[in-house]
Amino acid sequence: MSLASAWAMALHGVDGVLVEIEAHIGPGLPNLQMVGLPDTALSEARDRVRAAVLNSGERWPPRRMTLALSPATLPKGGSSYDLALACALLAADGRIPAERLRGLVLIGELALDGRLRQVRGVLPAVLAARRVGIGQVVVPTASLAEASLVDGMRVHGATCLKEVLNWLRNPAAGLARPGPLRPAPPTAVPDLGDVLEQGDARWAVEVAAAGGHHLLLTGPPGTGKTMLAQRMVGLLPALTDQEALEVTAVHSVAGLLASETPLITVPPFVAPHHTSSVAALVGGGSGLAKPGAVSRAHRGVLFLDEVAEFGPRSLEALRTPLEDGEVRLARRDGVVRYPARCQLVLAANPCPCAPPDERDCTCAPSARRRYLGRLSGPLLDRVDLRVAMRPVKDMGQADAEPESTATVRERVLQARAAARARWAGTGWSMNAEVPGPVLRRRFRLPRAVTEPIATALHRGLVTARGADRTLRLAWTVADLAGRDCPLVEDVSVAMGLRERRAA
Repeated sequence: MSLASAWAMALHGVDGVLVEIEAHIGPGLPNLQMVGLPDTALSEARDRVRAAVLNSGERWPPRRMTLALSPATLPKGGSSYDLALACALLAADGRIPAERLRGLVLIGELALDGRLRQVRGVLPAVLAARRVGIGQVVVPTASLAEASLVDGMRVHGATCLKEVLNWLRNPAAGLARPGPLRPAPPTAVPDLGDVLEQGDARWAVEVAAAGGHHLLLTGPPGTGKTMLAQRMVGLLPALTDQEALEVTAVHSVAGLLASETPLITVPPFVAPHHTSSVAALVGGGSGLAKPGAVSRAHRGVLFLDEVAEFGPRSLEALRTPLEDGEVRLARRDGVVRYPARCQLVLAANPCPCAPPDERDCTCAPSARRRYLGRLSGPLLDRVDLRVAMRPVKDMGQADAEPESTATVRERVLQARAAARARWAGTGWSMNAEVPGPVLRRRFRLPRAVTEPIATALHRGLVTARGADRTLRLAWTVADLAGRDCPLVEDVSVAMGLRERRAA
């Protein structure tokens, strides 16, 4: 009898869990049994591993073999265990030194000819390996750049099983090592100066970008709603190192990373179609749920165009992620969490017919109410800024040139820097993230300043949540104005932004 073990990683959302793969070879009829709650893809690894071992010039043990994946109560799925399964079996058979597998995580799917194929979730798996104190990892060469994003890890890349086995037998053989990280090529960002007129809407986009607030744009087709949403990303600052890893980890699990330039350093812009299901928006799937659009837009912008055409269930599913900044999805194999701290931008027509001039509307009053009534009160209460846009009257004949993205972005960066300095040490960096109780207690404003909010709250014009969001807006308006603390006029402006009519 012989026994050996290897290490692999199971993904639970964007969190990795260390999995020990124990291989036991004993007397009995030739057979391979796998235990430890494998899913279908993992159960089929028996045939993949056997073919890969034989086609790599190795002998397949002609005895009874058992592979145990621990912790046994954790559901395990996918094909990333193949390499670790093969190495554990060959170590148990004495074909490779078992001690070389200690302190080493093996990640990769095996082709039948022994090639190593790229798998999803390499970055969160390597991050988890570092967290538990393992210092080495072997990944497919195609995933080498992604794995090298984690500092403090010795990352090795291999193209086939035979390379890994030769390296385990003779460390001098060596495996591929990561080269210098290649930055992603710059992407062209649409300029805010392309948007004609819409002064109030442009101001609302600036405030939203400065404070991380959610925004609703309503108006007839062709007024620039989509153009403004697409240009918001250009106003946002580049992601910090920690934020870049968070965003890249989500996209890694979703399988959306480029092999050569995996690190995402700019805020993502995600615009799902209005026919998207609940699972497509917030995540879903059988077994353990996969990330949806709201998580792929983490630290960026989630744009819902023609939002009144989305299904009510899909829209209502966004309420909790918008409030908590994360998605919690319960499925058969457990509950997973995905980050979802994004800025929501909604765009809608005022009615189904949506003529350029509202006076030409042919919709019945009940149809108009029903159309925008798909946006429920609780969802709208989570939207900080609401702007109604009017048709464009001047096609660029005015003398004044609209401000460019670079000009507005400079003000946004200054406002964000002021907020970051204010909230330093609290765990928040944007005004939209700060809880209401903190604003009302530790950063309490004089009653004379908050009088407009108190009056609106007393008259039932805003909810308690709406009052807190108005306070956050007031801090953002003050930051853009270069003030250390909001004045009563900043609060009044914030109240107007909650329901503002474009000029």
